[in-house]
Amino acid sequence: MQFKDIYYLCSLNKKHGFVMNILIVVLLILFGVALLVAELFLLPGFGIAGISGFLALGGAVAVAYLKLTALCPWAGHVTLGVSIVLSILAIWLFVRSRTIDKIALDATIDSSVSLAEPGKKIEKLEKGAKRMEKDEEQNEKN
Repeated sequence: MQFKDIYYLCSLNKKHGFVMNILIVVLLILFGVALLVAELFLLPGFGIAGISGFLALGGAVAVAYLKLTALCPWAGHVTLGVSIVLSILAIWLFVRSRTIDKIALDATIDSSVSLAEPGKKIEKLEKGAKRMEKDEEQNEKN
């Protein structure tokens, strides 16, 4: 793509307000879906990536309703539907691709702690804890 092609697209934006706005909507949708998938599966918690993903999708819908409805009255509705469908599809494909199995921690803990039994007094628990400490020290020496 040469400079004159970019200039032509920008001039279309000034004349018609359509091509660049569609490009903005498409990029915001892709960016938002990518951030949502990253937040759900790669990054812990509900943080900056998830909020940014929702804001990007909301921005795409807002641009479609505000800028594209002059030429296509249904552009906002289509953008909203496409955003929802693409988000669900991306999540479904990510889950189905078994990528989670490759990056998820899959360790099992087989040990158990049985210090407190029903009816034991605190003194007996302290004695049991001291006994366990002595056993651990002896195991460490060996």
